[in-house]
Amino acid sequence: MNGHLASTPPRNDTPSAGSGQALLLAALARAVEIGASINRLGPADPAGVQATLRLIVESAIAMAPGVSAVIYTYDARRRAFDPASRVAAGERADASVDDLPRPDGLGVRAVGQLRPVLSYEEPDLAIHPAKTAVGAQVVACLPLVVADQAVGALYVYRHEARPFTQLELLLLHNFVNQAAMAISHAGRLADVQADLARKEDELRRLRRAGLLISSRTRLDETLEAILQMALEVTGAKYGILRLADKGGQNLIAAAIVGERLGRPAVEALPINATSIMGYVGVTRQPLCISDVRVLPWSRIYYPLDHSLEMRAELAVPLIGASGRLEGVLNLESPAVAAFDEEDSHLLQALATQAVIAIQEVRLLDALQETAGRLLSQPRDTVLQHLVELACNLLNTAAAAIWILADEQLVLNAATAGHTPGERLSLNGTLAGQAIATRAVVTSDDVGQDPRFGRPELAIAQGWTRALVAPLLAAGDSEPAGAFTVYWAESDAGHFAASDWDKKVLTLLAHYAALAVRNAADQAALAAAQEQRATAETFAAVGDIAANLLHRLNNKVGTIPVRVEGIEDKCAAALAADAYLAANLQEIEQSAREAMDAVRQSLAHLQSMPLAPVGVARCVADALTSANLPPGVRVEVVGLADLPPVLAHGRGLALVFANLLENAADAMDGAGAVTIRGVARRGWVEIVVSDSGPGIPPALHGRIFELNFSGPRQARPNKLGFGLWWVRTLMTRLGGTIAVESDGRHGTSFRLRLPSASSVEPPLYVEAS
Repeated sequence: MNGHLASTPPRNDTPSAGSGQALLLAALARAVEIGASINRLGPADPAGVQATLRLIVESAIAMAPGVSAVIYTYDARRRAFDPASRVAAGERADASVDDLPRPDGLGVRAVGQLRPVLSYEEPDLAIHPAKTAVGAQVVACLPLVVADQAVGALYVYRHEARPFTQLELLLLHNFVNQAAMAISHAGRLADVQADLARKEDELRRLRRAGLLISSRTRLDETLEAILQMALEVTGAKYGILRLADKGGQNLIAAAIVGERLGRPAVEALPINATSIMGYVGVTRQPLCISDVRVLPWSRIYYPLDHSLEMRAELAVPLIGASGRLEGVLNLESPAVAAFDEEDSHLLQALATQAVIAIQEVRLLDALQETAGRLLSQPRDTVLQHLVELACNLLNTAAAAIWILADEQLVLNAATAGHTPGERLSLNGTLAGQAIATRAVVTSDDVGQDPRFGRPELAIAQGWTRALVAPLLAAGDSEPAGAFTVYWAESDAGHFAASDWDKKVLTLLAHYAALAVRNAADQAALAAAQEQRATAETFAAVGDIAANLLHRLNNKVGTIPVRVEGIEDKCAAALAADAYLAANLQEIEQSAREAMDAVRQSLAHLQSMPLAPVGVARCVADALTSANLPPGVRVEVVGLADLPPVLAHGRGLALVFANLLENAADAMDGAGAVTIRGVARRGWVEIVVSDSGPGIPPALHGRIFELNFSGPRQARPNKLGFGLWWVRTLMTRLGGTIAVESDGRHGTSFRLRLPSASSVEPPLYVEAS
């Protein structure tokens, strides 16, 4: 018998209503039991799956008496049944288990066509010989299907030549569905567990990578660590990391790793579509290529090493927080399809950590370098370095630093666009808002933002977005200025200022504030040292002067006394000789005048106690003593409203007298002098301007030198030391003096003195 019933008419053996109802109830009970078993399945539970499938085959033979049942699971990817998955019930003791589905058997057709296959309906298929040997005459093979995917097959063997009834097939379909559910459920749980395990492993490797990368303090070490970890997380053997150059035009090789590298290709690659890495840099999208020898990649493939043949390539861009392309990370393999989507995701995650590490190391290097510059370079040099750093770190079109002076912002350092010495109002500007709020201020369209103040400049320069931070260092009560950066429309990938941008600019602004504070502290220290040195010098000179005056008085002071003695004893002779009498009187007069001149001149070398004095009164005293020519007109503006300054009245009057006489000499006795005063926070500024020919800028640094004073007619109460004497007096008074002149349109001397109300007693008094 061949096991087929094609010529045998089906028997009408449908069970009675009573037996059918009992069978359904039994099937439902079995279904509930099988469902509970499925719910108990856990991940990685092959024993639980086997037990559930055994329960299903046992239920199958219970619903169709006189049958045996076998289940095999099916791997659709391998297109094969799993021999180890066999579960059977109802078999004879002598039955063979060597019944693995055949390539041309009922099971292959059932899973291939996703439909039940009945042996008596498939005349071209024979029952498995191992089953016919134990009496199987009819077979029903039902595929276990989940989401149109076969996961196994249920074989039901009947040992008598009659077909399965509709009720039996219906019940078997129910068990088949439950079997498919059990296998699928267990598979999904296993997949979920495997995926979780894989994700945990990936996270562990990425965490380790992050720790290793962040532990590096130098950029070259960081880049090498990034590349090594990229190889580790993907299992690759070759890799190269290229960084974008400052102009964003080329990719420069920064690290390369691989076995048996012979001729590494480390040339710079343009960021364009002429190479795979350049293409990734342009598109800013990761690229996984199974075979670089196929089009279109074969046209633009650039070898990692000229002596090695690579087939697969995986490249991801390194994009910074501000949208800047930092570089491209590239892995290669000699094997085709060596990288998959999972590797691409891993490398992208690593790239994110790599960008953060690169940016942090760059910032750290920049701050370390700036700290060194703070200690060794002038303020303006440091500030210029900081604006260049801002452009480099933030990928900006331009940057500028503004210093607060006289209630205005004065441009101190800039990379492009601004004019040297440019001034900016505090009111209604971005910089003014940053200073007032002591916080970072942003603008997304400076060309239309009234707070920018100069839309024509923004449009001309192509600036679209701005970020402004106040210059504020720890311990500062007031910002010293503002740090501004601008992005142009051409800055690809930059859509808005990120938190990283704000953090970097805040740090750079902090260092700029330190540079300003350090310069002010250095200037104050130098002024204090100069004032102390001057005081000590004048104290020593005062002692010498007092001794000189005493000795001169002993010698020259006796001349009038001796002349008087001669006049008393030789009155008759002097009466007879008018020439002799006149000469004696001249000698006496000259001696007295010489002593008076010495006393008045040496009085300036004595100590100068500081006290609150009025500037207007000192200027008035100077006008009285200066003896200016009639052609010199003096205008006084705003002095009466000035607060008292901490100074020495006679010394400050002498300063103004010297400046007035100096102006009169410069104007050849004819011209105008203006003395204008204004109160600032903590100090007072007085500007003495004349209408003379001016002082060439090249001489500004020399006019206060001791030996620079030109020959002039001696004046009363002047030592004849010129502007050196004025500067020395200002130093002794705790003030400063600076010259302003273009060499053509007059000269202004800007004097600054501390306000008496801003200085705590006791007041400074020079040592005598």
